[in-house]
Amino acid sequence: MVNITTKESKVETSEGCLYIKEWIPEQPSSDIPLIMLHDSLGCVGLWKAFPELLASKLSRHVIAYDRLGFGLSDVRNELPSVDFIKEEASIYFPAIKKHCSIQQYMLLGHSVGGGMSLNIAATDKDCIAVVSISAQAFVEDLTLKGIIDAKEMFKKPGQIERLKKWHDDKAQWVLNAWTNVWLSPTFAQWNLGYCIKDITCPVLVIHGENDEYGSNAFPEYIADNVSSVATINIIKGCGHMPHHEKTSEVVDSIIGFVNTIEIEECLI
Repeated sequence: MVNITTKESKVETSEGCLYIKEWIPEQPSSDIPLIMLHDSLGCVGLWKAFPELLASKLSRHVIAYDRLGFGLSDVRNELPSVDFIKEEASIYFPAIKKHCSIQQYMLLGHSVGGGMSLNIAATDKDCIAVVSISAQAFVEDLTLKGIIDAKEMFKKPGQIERLKKWHDDKAQWVLNAWTNVWLSPTFAQWNLGYCIKDITCPVLVIHGENDEYGSNAFPEYIADNVSSVATINIIKGCGHMPHHEKTSEVVDSIIGFVNTIEIEECLI
């Protein structure tokens, strides 16, 4: 059993402080960390046991952080702009990288965090690999239906309290930041076309076959358009949360992907 220690910290940005948690193996197999970006309603806490499991199975330093306005990071009063995916790459992620003294790294992002990870990889060649889980590549009718359904569900008694457990008084802002931006007419034309050709590192694209927020057109678009080797893993009997619904299969897929990259590094 790999001995894992944890470390928590905060980094200041021009907009407020971001919460960071790290899982550090006693004897890591590599100096290159895996950095995790959460989904639209997520935070570090909602990854649950997944980061520690990855740190143990990969024997690799794992870092996760709460985006501004989420989890244990500072309050954000204004809703994100329609360029919030680009802004994560240009404004907030560089502060994480500097604070943690990171040089080369791998990224793992879930849902919109997957899109953010791909955007970061396109703009920063220190990123040597990306794992995208349930990432959106553009705005599909299925995406909008899933968000509309979720918005209605959160109107039911007790549902917003589920978010308050993780986001405290920021819960309503978190919900609005997701639904209001994604459902706005100005966001309807968003897609990864502006950056995806600039991705030159290997990419693993994981997607549940029953994802309620996007069809297999998303992983296919990502794999077909990156300027690198991409591997698609469509997980059967799985929805939008493969890392929680099919944890073992997802972890095995990530291990195989990372091992391939490590072999390629040894051959260089």
